[in-house]
Amino acid sequence: MLRVQREENNMLRKFALSTVAASALLATPALATDITLGVLNDQSGVYADLSGKGSVIAAQMAVADFDAAGKGINVNIISADHQNKPDIASNIARQWYDQDGVDAILDVPTSSTALAVADVTAEFKKVFINSGAATSDLTRGNCQPTTIHWTYDTAALANGTGKAVTEAGGDTWFFLTADYAFGHALERDTKAVVEANGGQVLGAVAHPFPGTDFSSFLLQAQASGAKVIGLANAGADTVNSIKQAAEFGIVQAGQKLAGLLLFINNVHSLGTQTAQGLQMTTAFYWDMNDDTRAFSERFRAEAGAPPSMVQAGVYAGTLHYLKAVEAVGSDDAEAIVAKMKEMETDDPLFGKGYIRKDGRVIHDMYLMEVKTPDESENDWDLLKLVATIPGEEAFLPMEDGGCAFALAN
Repeated sequence: MLRVQREENNMLRKFALSTVAASALLATPALATDITLGVLNDQSGVYADLSGKGSVIAAQMAVADFDAAGKGINVNIISADHQNKPDIASNIARQWYDQDGVDAILDVPTSSTALAVADVTAEFKKVFINSGAATSDLTRGNCQPTTIHWTYDTAALANGTGKAVTEAGGDTWFFLTADYAFGHALERDTKAVVEANGGQVLGAVAHPFPGTDFSSFLLQAQASGAKVIGLANAGADTVNSIKQAAEFGIVQAGQKLAGLLLFINNVHSLGTQTAQGLQMTTAFYWDMNDDTRAFSERFRAEAGAPPSMVQAGVYAGTLHYLKAVEAVGSDDAEAIVAKMKEMETDDPLFGKGYIRKDGRVIHDMYLMEVKTPDESENDWDLLKLVATIPGEEAFLPMEDGGCAFALAN
């Protein structure tokens, strides 16, 4: 009888041990992957406020909201200042991939630097999720299989602000253009939209990037007699162009300014008294709905200001990347990019969309107008919605872009 009892006790002990082991296996994440993300952007220059440290915060928030650690994905985030210089950006990217184990680079405003990073990323077969740069060339002739272009581009800006201003009667244009890849791409894409809608471009002048004194360029634009002066620049360059145009009384004299790339940070800097009535195209605004307001409140607590569309794009792109890492179950870059393009994009800031073969993320864009001082209820209550532009209409069709690898498949 004692022998039988011992055997039963042994069986119970073995069963208990096997149950504990099974429970431990269930409690352990199925995936154990180390990922290093590099946020590469302007942290000290003209784009620091719309990108910079705020983009690092956005990436950190995405990792936390995804609960990466709880899913067995150990994420390390590093950052660097590319100073808006392509050579510095490409050198940092090369070191990150070759020596520091970086799996993906995020953000990268300034189109010339983004094009350089896209090439290095393709060479090392890693992942580049761009949010900050505007040039549509990232998914056109300079496209790479490893590049995802998330937030906006020059074609979408042209199809938003450029089209709206032309249709409203602004049928003659003169461009004030930042003399680098972004400015020239924005001028090119907006010119195409203006002419397609019956308008005419009377001329253009290129200014150094970054610039401080725009007086001679503005006087040339004023002398052209064009109804619209298209500002094909961004950040502090746009802010200073608008301020100096106000000093010359250009708008009061009858010409209209079209800020082809404005960020909420720029509008805040200008103030509604100066910027009121300006139309702008954006992919994100903090006060669109409950989800954007909730995120922006958390972000502002960390960063001190609501997120720009660039910073929102870093959050959304990082979140989608981590979903793909979880689905793939490894850090295999080729498989991750393929999974990112296969899965529908769906996040609280941009809503539902998808990624085309050429890497262009398709989502709605928004034509906004700067509120008057009387309409604005607080420092960041700056914009009102004019129109929603469906993604298929906002972005250049892939067939027209000339991305060789995408069109070949």
